[in-house]
Amino acid sequence: MRDKVLIANGQGFWGDSILGPVRLVREGPLDYLALDYLAEVTMSIMQKLKGRNPKAGYATDFVAMLDRILPEAAEKGIKIIANAGGVNPGACLEAVMDLARKKGVKGLKVGIIEGDDILHRIDELLASGEELKNLDDGRPLTEIADRISSANVYIGAPAVAECLAQGADIVIGGRITDPALVAGPLMHEFGWSPDAYDELAAATVAGHIVECGAQCTGGNFTAWRDIEDFVKIGYPVIEAHSDGTFYVTKHADTGGLVDRRTVIHQLLYEMGDPERYLGPDCTADFTSAVIEEDGPNRVKVSGVRGTAPTDTFKASISYHDGYKASGQLTVSGPEALAKAKLCADIVFGRLALDGVTFDDDQRCVEFVGSGVCHAGIVDEVDPPEVVLRIGVKDKDKAKVDRFGMEIVPLVTSGPPGVTGFAGGRPKATDIISYWPALIDKRKVTTDVRVETV
Repeated sequence: MRDKVLIANGQGFWGDSILGPVRLVREGPLDYLALDYLAEVTMSIMQKLKGRNPKAGYATDFVAMLDRILPEAAEKGIKIIANAGGVNPGACLEAVMDLARKKGVKGLKVGIIEGDDILHRIDELLASGEELKNLDDGRPLTEIADRISSANVYIGAPAVAECLAQGADIVIGGRITDPALVAGPLMHEFGWSPDAYDELAAATVAGHIVECGAQCTGGNFTAWRDIEDFVKIGYPVIEAHSDGTFYVTKHADTGGLVDRRTVIHQLLYEMGDPERYLGPDCTADFTSAVIEEDGPNRVKVSGVRGTAPTDTFKASISYHDGYKASGQLTVSGPEALAKAKLCADIVFGRLALDGVTFDDDQRCVEFVGSGVCHAGIVDEVDPPEVVLRIGVKDKDKAKVDRFGMEIVPLVTSGPPGVTGFAGGRPKATDIISYWPALIDKRKVTTDVRVETV
């Protein structure tokens, strides 16, 4: 067993900078590189892509990133853990194997974790007594069962540890929880049992701190003027020890900042009950963490306590919920805000003349530049130009498309100073809504498969 394990997170979301993982591999020592690609809405997007192409449905950016680092990572012995498999881990595995052959990387073991995707099991689960009620409002899933577009269970660290135990150099999963990308390797390396709740809670805290990448090393930080060299901002590295103590740091000679403030800033991100942070592996008490600086760009976290997890997994379900369209115009010159407000009134007035109406809760009208981001907190201002952002939603696709026809005419039939229209007429697109639910853990089984190049 190692004395310490170095795990970095180079991807906070699908679309994060490709330089994060590339630089982490090149700029300092690592044992593991974790990469988080998934969010709730991402799963529905991937499911739609898979419906069009059976070989799609995973984060293609992951393969593009590996194209930059795979030989070097393999040579350095850096193992890679990612939830880039989305709703099609098998296709992602094939793409990675093909890339490894192309790069001449022989002997590479690539593993996948499956079982989190329960879309095809919805009828079976409902028949077995699973209600899958909406956690926000208690509605039964049967209310939207015919409109479901994706359904995935948040799985935890043991599946990742099992994949690594079978020798995987790259682990590809579907809806693995963000913290499990860190907790899984630590469970494997330190031999933690599934009931080592304090240690798993510490790993959960570590994973939570680094899950958004550079957001714990100075990104999105209130004291942004204290951050040096945003261009080369360092991505976070966890130095973990078997007793659950860990250090948050970054590679030497990189930008950004790691101190007690930046770590706590991220620790509080997406926080519910800090004494009962629920995950598939444990219930972590974030308030038990002792956080102290241990030198420049190095923060020690110790004392984390945990208890048993719940007997349910969380399920992330998405469903079709109508249509939406939005567009924007720039309104410039004197009284820009008043003119922008008039433009919005004109759009909905002309629609009404044609028999098309939208209720207030079906409309979105924003005047970017006037203080809309902090409406109610800051006073509204009248700047020299305003961006009018206007949108609608409805179950009727034709109504939404009709709305899109009334924005560009404002350029010649509205007040003066209207400009900035680009991108074509807004078209109706699907609204995908989120349905959080719980599912009995006994009804979810994960499968691990490892193949060698």
